[in-house]
Amino acid sequence: MHHPLQHLNPQSSVTNLDYTHNLSLYYLRCQSNAFLNKLCLFIIIIIIIIIIIIIIIIIIIIIIIIINILFILIPLFTKYEEFGPVFLQEPDDAIFSLDSDDKKVIMNCEARGNPVPTYSWLINGTIVDPGGDFRYSLIDGNLIIHNASEAIDYGRYQCRAENSIGSVLSRDALLQFIESFDGRMRGAVSVREGQGVVLMCAPPPHSPEIIYSWVFNELPSFVAEDSRRFISQETGHLYISKVQPSDVGSYVCQVKNTVTNARVLSPPTPLTLKTDGVMGEYEPKIEAHFPQTVLAAKGITVRLECFALGNPVPTITWRKMSGNIPKKARLRKSQAVLEIPNIQLEDSGSYECKAENTRGGTAFRGHLQVYTLPQWISMINDTQLDSGEQLRWECRATGKPRPTYRWLRNGEPLNSQSRVEMVNGELIIHRLQQTDSGMYQCIAENKYGAIYSSAELKILASAPMFSTNPVRLIATVGKDVSLECRPRASPKPRISWRKSDRRVQIMLLRNNTLRIINSSRSDEGSYVCRAENQFGSAELTTMLLVKEPMRVELNPVRVEVTVGESVVLSCKVTHDPSLDVSFLWLLNNQPLNTQQEGGHFEYIQTSSTADLMIRSILLKHAGKYGCHAQTSADSVLAEAELLVRGPPGPPGVVIVEEITDTTATLSWSHGVDNHSPITTYNVQARSPVSLGWQTVKTDPEPVTGNMESAMAVELNPWVEYEFRVVATNGIGTGDPSTPSRAVRTKEAGIFPSVAPANVRGGNGRRHELVISWEPISEEFQNGEGFGYIVAFRANGTRGWKEKMVTSADSTTYKYRDETFPPLTPFEVRVGVYNNKGDGPFSEVVTVFSAEGEPREPPSEVQAFAISSSEIKVIWKPPNPGPGRPQAYEVSFWKDMEQEEMGKKKRTTGNETTLLLTGLEGNTQYLISVKGFNSAGQGPASSPIKISTKKNAPSLPPGNLMWIQEGNNVSLSWDPVKARDNESEVIGYKVLLRQEGRGHSQVMRTPNSAVVLTLPEGGTYIIEVRAVSEGGEGAASAQVRVLTSSGKRWLGSHSLGGFSDLRMCAYGNRLDCFHIIPL
Repeated sequence: MHHPLQHLNPQSSVTNLDYTHNLSLYYLRCQSNAFLNKLCLFIIIIIIIIIIIIIIIIIIIIIIIIINILFILIPLFTKYEEFGPVFLQEPDDAIFSLDSDDKKVIMNCEARGNPVPTYSWLINGTIVDPGGDFRYSLIDGNLIIHNASEAIDYGRYQCRAENSIGSVLSRDALLQFIESFDGRMRGAVSVREGQGVVLMCAPPPHSPEIIYSWVFNELPSFVAEDSRRFISQETGHLYISKVQPSDVGSYVCQVKNTVTNARVLSPPTPLTLKTDGVMGEYEPKIEAHFPQTVLAAKGITVRLECFALGNPVPTITWRKMSGNIPKKARLRKSQAVLEIPNIQLEDSGSYECKAENTRGGTAFRGHLQVYTLPQWISMINDTQLDSGEQLRWECRATGKPRPTYRWLRNGEPLNSQSRVEMVNGELIIHRLQQTDSGMYQCIAENKYGAIYSSAELKILASAPMFSTNPVRLIATVGKDVSLECRPRASPKPRISWRKSDRRVQIMLLRNNTLRIINSSRSDEGSYVCRAENQFGSAELTTMLLVKEPMRVELNPVRVEVTVGESVVLSCKVTHDPSLDVSFLWLLNNQPLNTQQEGGHFEYIQTSSTADLMIRSILLKHAGKYGCHAQTSADSVLAEAELLVRGPPGPPGVVIVEEITDTTATLSWSHGVDNHSPITTYNVQARSPVSLGWQTVKTDPEPVTGNMESAMAVELNPWVEYEFRVVATNGIGTGDPSTPSRAVRTKEAGIFPSVAPANVRGGNGRRHELVISWEPISEEFQNGEGFGYIVAFRANGTRGWKEKMVTSADSTTYKYRDETFPPLTPFEVRVGVYNNKGDGPFSEVVTVFSAEGEPREPPSEVQAFAISSSEIKVIWKPPNPGPGRPQAYEVSFWKDMEQEEMGKKKRTTGNETTLLLTGLEGNTQYLISVKGFNSAGQGPASSPIKISTKKNAPSLPPGNLMWIQEGNNVSLSWDPVKARDNESEVIGYKVLLRQEGRGHSQVMRTPNSAVVLTLPEGGTYIIEVRAVSEGGEGAASAQVRVLTSSGKRWLGSHSLGGFSDLRMCAYGNRLDCFHIIPL
C-alpha cells in the first residue's frame, strides 16, 4: 500500500530549517510521543541535577577557601591563651616478640599545649638520649626503639611533655619481651597404661598475657581438654590423669601472645607406653593447683585451677571455707577451673578444691586476696591566684592497700619547705611567688599501681585596669546609691575614693563599693575611684546624676466585671522629662503575653501613659494586674485587682451516702461561685442503659445554693448509677462535678414485670431449633439472679419443654433433636425470672426448625469461554425442598491438577451465573458447582471441561501513519499477524482521549485504517489495539494530535518508536520539515 507521505522529498526541505525551527520541531517531536516526552523530561532533569551538583561543588570550594583564609588570618589578629601540657595519649604497657621480623618498638605519647610541647623519655628513671644512641628516635612525641633488646630495653618508660609553662610526666608503661623456646630436642616420656603423666611446657621468658595449648602429632590437631586431660594456663603443662593407648604420640606446646597474636612452638615431646604391664587403681594426687595466696585486682576475672592424677579419673569439687561460693562463679574444664568474674572485696577468703575417686581423696586450700588499684575521688584543677595568696590543692583516691601520695612540679619531685606543706594528698603553698607557676602533678599509688592528676598553677601579676571608664549613673532623690569599683589587678590593689579633688568618707563597703544613703541633688557630681598596687595604678570616674523620683497611678484600683464584658486599666506616669520610660504589664506577677491570649488584650501607649484593654473577659483573666514603669533612674510598680463574675465552678466530688431500691442520698461540697452566689444545684444520673446524663428528681426540689446534700428519687431497682451535680448562679450554669463512684440500687423485692419482646427464630443446622429475643434492660430486671425461661413444643402437642438461660445478656437459645425433620413448626414463648420468682412470658409465636444444608447439586451446569482469561458458568438451582441454597460456590482447576490445588469463587446471593477471571489462555479447566446455606454445603455437581481461548496477539499494530486536515485525522497501520499460539485477529479497537482526561472514546473497525473527526481545541492521544477471541492485544505507540483548523499535518510511527517524522503545514506557501530521530 502506498501512502502520500512516501512522495515527499526530505532533502529539498532541509534547507528551509533554521535554529528556531530546530528548537520548535524538537519540542514538537518530544510532545508528539509519550516515550519521547518522558525521555526529554528525563534529559532535562539530568541537566538540572548536573547544574545543582556543580553549584554545590563551587560553594564547597568557596567555603574551604574561606576556612583556610581564616586559619591564616586568625593567628595574626588573635593572641591564643597560653597553657601548660595536657596529655592526649600516654604510653601503654607493650609486649614485643623477639622473633618478630620488624625489630622496632613504638611507645606512643601525645600532648596538647600552647606553646606546642616538646618531648623527652625516661627508661627506669634515666633520660633517653636519641642523639647519643642511634637505636632511639623521636617522631612527634613517639619513641621508636630500633633493634630492641630485652637486656637493654626491658623496663618502665615515662614520657615527659614540656613547654614554657612547665612540664608533666606520663604514667609508667612496662615494655616486656617474649622469646622462642629452647631449640634442643626433648626426650620421650614413657608411662604405663592407666598411669598419670605431666608433660612440661617449659616456656621461654614471657609476659602474663599468653594462652597455652598443645598440638597432638601435627597441626591443626589440638589436645581437647576433658575430665582426663587438662592444660594449665598458669604453668602451660599438659596433665593426663589416666593415660590410654590413644594418647600415644608427639606433643608440642604452643604459646600465643593475646596482645600481639605472636605464636611460638616448643620442640616435640614423644609419649610412649611401657610394655611391662598396666597401672592399677590409685588414689588422686593434685598436681596442678592455684597458689597458696592469690592476689587479684578488683573487677577482673579470677581463675583458680585444680587438677589431679588418679585411676579412676578423679572428680573435682570446690567450696569456700567461710561462706558460699559467689553465685556469679562458673566451673570450667570439667570443674578443674573455678572462674569468678568481676571479683569484689567480698569474694576474698579461703577456697578449697577436693579431688576424689573410689580409691580415696585429697584436697588443697589457698587464700584469695582482692586488692584495688588507686581510683580518683577528687583531682586537682587548673588554678589562677594572685602573688602573695595561698594555694590549697587536695587530691583523694581510693584503693586497697590505701594509696600514698606524692607531688611533682614540672616533672620533678616536690619537697616540703618553709612555704610548702604536703600532708595526705593535700598541698599548701603559702605566700605564692611568681616562681611557683608551673605544672603540678599529684600521684596516688599503692604497690599495685599509680594514677596521675595534672593541673597548671598560674600566678597573676598585673597593674589595676578598669574595663569601662568613665561610668554614668542616674539615681533618684531619697534612694540609696552604690558606686562600684572593681578593677582587674593582681595582687589586690588599695582603693580610695574622692569627689572633685576631695576625699569621700561616706560609707565604704568591704568590696570597695561606695554607698550614698538617702541621696539628694547635692550628691551629684564626679566620683573617682583610685586603685593601686606595686605594678601600677588606675582611676575610674563615675558621673552621678540625681533625678526626681517617678510616680505611677493605676486606675481603677479594684474593678468587678462579668464574663464577656470588657474593661480598660489606665496606667499614668509622672517622671523627669529628660528620661525615657518603658512599660511592662504583669498578671499575677508574671509578664503578660498578649500574643497567647487570643486577642483578648490590647496595649494603648503614649510617652507617659499605658492603657491595657481587656475584651470579652474570661474567668481566667481575673487576678492582680501590675503596671511596671521603668526609667534609667528607677522603676515603680502599681497594682490593681480585677474580679470576674461568671458561672460557678464545678462542685466537689459527689459521695453516695445511702442507697435503696429507688433512692440515693448524695452529698458534695461547694465549688467556687466566681463572685456571684450559687442559686440552685441540678442532680444528674447516668446508667448503662440511659442516653448519657439525665436530670433526676430530688428531695427537696429544687436544691438551693446553700445546700450540700439531697436525695435522688424515683430510681429503678437493681441498676448501676453514677451521679454528678451542676451548680447555677445569676450568670449561668457551670461545669459539672466529678462523677461519683458507680453504685447499684438495691433489689425491688419483686419478680420481673416485663416479658422479652420480638421472639423469633430460624436458621441453624439440621435438626436444630434456634430461638432468639430482645434482652431485658437492667432497669426492668428488678433484682439479682435474672435469667430467661425458654418454652417450646411441637405444633399439635400438649406439654411444654422449658429451658433456663442464666445469662441476663443472652439473646439466643439452640435446641437440637435428631428426631424432628427440617422445617418442623414449634410454638415458642420466652419468660423471665430473678431470685424473687418468675415473671411474665411473651406471646406465643411459631418458629420453624432449621431446614438443613442443600441435599442436591445444581443441575445443567454449562461453561462458555469468553476470552483467553475469562469463562462464564451458568447452572440451574436444585429442585425445591428443604435445604434451599442461599448462595453457590464454583470450584475450578486445571486439567492436569488435583481439585485441591484449584481455586473457588462464590456468588453474593442465589444467582445462577458467575464469571471466572484471571485464567490462563489456551488451557483446559474442570469446573463444578455446589450450593450452601447457614447449615453447611451441599453436594457438588459433576465436573465439566472447558478450554479458554488462545491468548490475544502479543504484537501491537505497527508503522502508524496519519494525515490531519483540520479536525479530521486519517489513520492507518500495518495489519497484526497472530502467532500459532494466539487467537486470530478479528478487528481493531481505536481509543481516543483528550490529554489530561481519563475517559476514552472507542471505535471498532475490521480494517487497518480509520478516519476520526476530532473536536476543535485541545490535544488528543490515539492508540490502536488488535482484537481477537482471546481478548485485546498490545497497544500501539501513542499518537499525539493537536487540533487546529486551516492546517494539514502528516506523520508516521514505526513499530520500534519514531521513524522519520515528516510534517507539512499549508498556509500561504508549503513549508516541509524533516526531523531525524534522536
